Amino acid sequence: MPESPASPSAAAPHRSPRRTPNIALPLALGLFTIGLLAIVAIFLTPILSDAKPGLWLYLVAMVATPAGLLLAIGFTLWSGRRVR
Repeated sequence: MPESPASPSAAAPHRSPRRTPNIALPLALGLFTIGLLAIVAIFLTPILSDAKPGLWLYLVAMVATPAGLLLAIGFTLWSGRRVR
């Protein structure tokens, strides 16, 4: 038996609610990438310029890499939860 147009099931198909875009994953990937680039620069600086890397390069590597990794793990755990 065909359903009447007024019935709720004849309306648009049921869609899951859209989640708002989250900035945490791109931020985590950006921080981690910046940290890795700082580590590479630390190793390349003495080879290419015969100088010691600056303190700021060590600080960026020490802060950005683990912060990006922890933020990515936190985002993954948070986004993997099922909506009830």
